Amino acid sequence: MVEVRTTSCPNCGAKVEVTGATHATQCPFCATPMVLDTGTERHIKPQALVPFVLTESEARAAMIRWMGNLWFAPGTLLEYARKGRALTGIYVPFWTFDADTASRYTGERGEYYYETRTVNVRVNGRTEQRQESVRRTRWYPASGRVRRDFDDVLVMASRSLPPRLGNELTPWDLGALTAYSPEFLAGFQAEGYTVPLSDGWREAQERMSQIIREDVRRDIGGDEQRIHDVATSWSGETFKHILLPVWTAAYRYNGKSYRFLVNGQTGEVQGERPWSVWKIALAVIVVAFLALGAVYLSDPEAMGLPQPDWMN
Repeated sequence: MVEVRTTSCPNCGAKVEVTGATHATQCPFCATPMVLDTGTERHIKPQALVPFVLTESEARAAMIRWMGNLWFAPGTLLEYARKGRALTGIYVPFWTFDADTASRYTGERGEYYYETRTVNVRVNGRTEQRQESVRRTRWYPASGRVRRDFDDVLVMASRSLPPRLGNELTPWDLGALTAYSPEFLAGFQAEGYTVPLSDGWREAQERMSQIIREDVRRDIGGDEQRIHDVATSWSGETFKHILLPVWTAAYRYNGKSYRFLVNGQTGEVQGERPWSVWKIALAVIVVAFLALGAVYLSDPEAMGLPQPDWMN
């Protein structure tokens, strides 16, 4: 355990660790001003982290490229990124879990076979008989055992980020994990975990269970599978609390905050995109104009208009 000084964002709930004599800051996830708390909390100390690989300018360039592919985004979005506003480098908390599993299952294996039947069809106003092949399934009981060892199942330990954004910053090369040392945090911020270890373990178990069910389906074989029951024994469960590097930016549009994340190791970008109502309306008008033009060129009389001389 380690004692840390933290402050919580009143908007998104991020819990940012604070060092030094700072008394006010801005939330790195949603740009909300924060006044720092005076108390401290005891947290599980990070065991390892992946150091930042991308510089701030490299991360901003990746974000600008990603924004350039956004259709119907407001023009001020790219202006915001190109003005050189600095991104914030923050170490985001994650849990990783290991476990050895052995599972017993019961279910059914389905195998396809085909039957030929005679059907009546109408052809040119007459009834004809035809043969068609119909697929059926035979079901057989199945049972067995599967084993799988899990290594470094990653669960985001932050509730301040939408799960879709944080979980899709993959892939991470966890082979680059380095033993935690406070020196790595120099020049960056660190978020404290807001997903307790027990909740993280439950989420990891759910993911592992889904993979085990896929193993069961493969073990049953056949063309289709029915799973009635899976009983799993868990052993060798271990965890690590790690920090992963993320560059963040927050953009406000029409009174709402939109967040952008850049994987500080690989450059993968995820974000919440705003929509420009004016651009969407203009696109609808252009499409409608083109559609009317196509109708006029193909059949002007259907629109009550005279046919051009060149079409005669």
